Amino acid sequence: MSYLADSARYDQMTYRRTGRSGLKLPAISLGLWHNFGGDRPYESGRGIARRAFDLGVTHFDLANNYGPPYGSAETTFGQILKDDLRPYRDELVISTKAGYDMWAGPYGEWGSRKYLLSSLDQSLTRMGLDYVDIFYSHRFDPETPLEETMGALVSAVQQGKALYVGISSYSPAKTREAAELLRSAGVPLLIHQPSYSMLNRWIEPELLDALEEVGAGCIAFSPLAQGMLTDRYLNGVPEGSRASQGKSLSTDLLTEQNLGRIRSLNEIAKSRGQSLAQLALTWTIRDPRVTSALIGASSVGQLEQNLAALQAPPLTDDELAEIDKYAVESGIDLWATSSQAD
Repeated sequence: MSYLADSARYDQMTYRRTGRSGLKLPAISLGLWHNFGGDRPYESGRGIARRAFDLGVTHFDLANNYGPPYGSAETTFGQILKDDLRPYRDELVISTKAGYDMWAGPYGEWGSRKYLLSSLDQSLTRMGLDYVDIFYSHRFDPETPLEETMGALVSAVQQGKALYVGISSYSPAKTREAAELLRSAGVPLLIHQPSYSMLNRWIEPELLDALEEVGAGCIAFSPLAQGMLTDRYLNGVPEGSRASQGKSLSTDLLTEQNLGRIRSLNEIAKSRGQSLAQLALTWTIRDPRVTSALIGASSVGQLEQNLAALQAPPLTDDELAEIDKYAVESGIDLWATSSQAD
């Protein structure tokens, strides 16, 4: 039986304008970093993607090396498009990125023109697309001139292979520089994708101000701190969890100090009638300059629970003050090498 999207899919979702652009994104978007690779059953990812769209999630975020194995998340999403979502292509915002290691040799990572444009061509082939809506430089390359990296993004737009461009994990200074290079070429910087959560607040002192200055949006990834801001680790490391498998979350980060903060934040969540994950998402998008928060999902149920964060009342000043006691830098920023490079 062919898929038919829910006719009420836009009734409950909140959409926010991306910086000064004409593009709006759902307040919560779906990231395919985990759970859509070739190591997962196809029908699992397919069910999550379909349910997300039925609930108004129009933005699906990928990267060339999402999997495992590398490239397989894009292949999976391409199959979902073919099977279910192709009739709705113009209702979707599909993004991908290049910057981290993807293939062997000197041209398979970082920010050269050769790598970025070759990777984009490969991504389009895997997904069966003529273009993506957003193409990102996934990390700052300290050895390639920024003019070359931004020039490759400009070329992607000029060639009709991307509608908009973005950057991820760039410092405030490099963000401003990148935005000026893109502006001068007639291709505005649409969006920045930084890591951001209650335990990783690096964007607050300067980056959000920089994005407001240049007119770009912000989409926060890892708002649940690689899974730390869920109830999963309140009583240890369960078998099968991301930490137990060493997948982007080391048990070294689950210190007693961090766990104490997480348990205190969980008590605040309970006082609001929320799960810890829902509180984390409500908090992440409290600032209107944060266009969207990217979540992953391992099941339809988990997706639905996290999207329910959008139905919660805004955080009060008293609640924010209480959260600030425990929402402090916790040494979990795995992407600091890129975001601190000036």
